[in-house]
Amino acid sequence: MFLNVSQLSVRYPGLSQAAVDGVSLGLRAGDIGVLIGPSGCGKTTLLRAVAGLERASAGSISLDGETVSGMSDGQQHHMPAEQRRIGMVFQDYALFPHLNVGKNIAFGIDRLPRVERDTRVAEVLKLVGLDDMQARFPHELSGGQQQRVALARALAPRPRLLLLDEPFSNLDVDLRERLAHEVRGILKAANATALFVTHDQLEAFAIGDVIGVMHEGHLHQWEDAYALYHRPATRFVAEFIGHGVFAPAQIRQDGKEVSVQTPLGALQDVDECPLPSAYDAGLCDVLLRADDIVHDDDAPVKAQILRKAFRGSEFLYTLRLASGEVLMTHVPSHHNHAVGEWIGIRAEVDHVVTFARGGAAMSPPAPAVVRGIVG
Repeated sequence: MFLNVSQLSVRYPGLSQAAVDGVSLGLRAGDIGVLIGPSGCGKTTLLRAVAGLERASAGSISLDGETVSGMSDGQQHHMPAEQRRIGMVFQDYALFPHLNVGKNIAFGIDRLPRVERDTRVAEVLKLVGLDDMQARFPHELSGGQQQRVALARALAPRPRLLLLDEPFSNLDVDLRERLAHEVRGILKAANATALFVTHDQLEAFAIGDVIGVMHEGHLHQWEDAYALYHRPATRFVAEFIGHGVFAPAQIRQDGKEVSVQTPLGALQDVDECPLPSAYDAGLCDVLLRADDIVHDDDAPVKAQILRKAFRGSEFLYTLRLASGEVLMTHVPSHHNHAVGEWIGIRAEVDHVVTFARGGAAMSPPAPAVVRGIVG
């Protein structure tokens, strides 16, 4: 792994709980990793520890085979941030208002000979699509353009690793996802290895090759977006990513056949589902995503619409079964039903995901549950 974080912990004086607690992850050269989670989960602290701006209290960090933080001769070795050859892009861009775009980008490579420096500035400006704006000043640029200048400045010294901390948080919501796709293209064109922090799932899905979900200092899962959504390793990941609810269920085995009995009937596609013995009497909770529930007027199961959210091409309906369970479903927007109306629904679940009945969503995972690239 190009970046390898092993059992990393960061503690602040006076606090009983570690800001980062035993986190392990790996990132291949040229890949983009994303850390996502609620405010205060430790993702920015982890990013700052990788940068060298925070000292680790335990564990190790290696970059391109070189240990930049870790135990040495019984003491925690800490390579200073300026020696790690890591570039950073902050949420406020930190551009110098009195310098034009070209001079902002050249700031970090001012020791290069002038011809080499000018060539590199032109290269990164072309890479971010701003090659005709070298003489502009930051106040003359849009927020998205300023973000690309900040990215170009971070790329100019050819860092081993690029870190981005909530880089789109100051931009309009509609611009964030589009710019995330643009930045991904820029990073891939530069063959850059990057670690990115955000609280926005759409940004994470748009930019990340691998995504880590954090909560209360723990890394719950480190995998691609598809796995996080369809195969969440913990109940917290299941609740944090996407729309979905938990419904009471029972796993049953009849000979070699295993089924999951739910309020919507039996679920049969259970290749990745545990055997009934995993839970007491097979009783568990099953994760039902909004896209697992299909609106079907002819279905025998009916549900009442509690809430509806218009999303343009679709509605997100919140439903309640006669037995009291609450579900969610995406329905094409031309199926415009009224709140209080009863509609037919059925389950189409490709990935049956179960957890212990009534389990705590906030519980950190056991080490064996954190799946993905960890070494």
